[in-house]
Amino acid sequence: MIPWSLIDTAQIPGGEGALRLMRRGAEFSIMLGNNELMNSRLSGSEQALATLSYERIRSCPGPSILIGGLGMGFTLRAVLAVLDPKARVVVAELVPAVVAWARGPMAELHGGSLTDPRVSIQETDVGRLIHSGRGSYDAILLDVDNGPEGLTREANDGLYHSAGLTAARKALRPGGVLAVWSCAPDRSFTQRLHKAGFGVEEIKVRANGGRGGARHVVWIATRIDRGAQ
Repeated sequence: MIPWSLIDTAQIPGGEGALRLMRRGAEFSIMLGNNELMNSRLSGSEQALATLSYERIRSCPGPSILIGGLGMGFTLRAVLAVLDPKARVVVAELVPAVVAWARGPMAELHGGSLTDPRVSIQETDVGRLIHSGRGSYDAILLDVDNGPEGLTREANDGLYHSAGLTAARKALRPGGVLAVWSCAPDRSFTQRLHKAGFGVEEIKVRANGGRGGARHVVWIATRIDRGAQ
């Protein structure tokens, strides 16, 4: 078997430890300590984050979408495959090295997604864009950690607690969708989504997109207007 080789490391702004980009043949892995955050062979649940969201907003002409976390670009490429030419996609990536990896050693994996005219890549905290984007988005897709808790950095907790969810609701247009990826269920997070004014679906999806393998969770939270409750 081909051994893993270390390609690069990167510090997480405001976080502890460093991300490691690993390669084994044509396979890539991004690690944080002993935790594998993503692997180029396992893209099913990240793609589902995009497709499940799009199903809820497909009637919106030229939708505006915010993606939190570039990663290996699975969610971005999946959403670009279904969006119309007038759509707008903003990708917020906190770690500049992740963008550099996408344009460097993983360029073939990302294809032409980073130069798609519908896409804007911003090296910033997605929370900042959420708080400044009142009524700006039809969908917000979050895959910035291993779930609704701060593994890579504690500040990510703010996205998933009450104040962060309230900000996300305000950043969405009426009927907009907040979609959140997680490696595991979290009942308290589902409850917080309800309290923040969302209709909530908790959907289990396969990590590899097939019938076997690990199950991940995608929350699809639809903004409910107060008059419709």
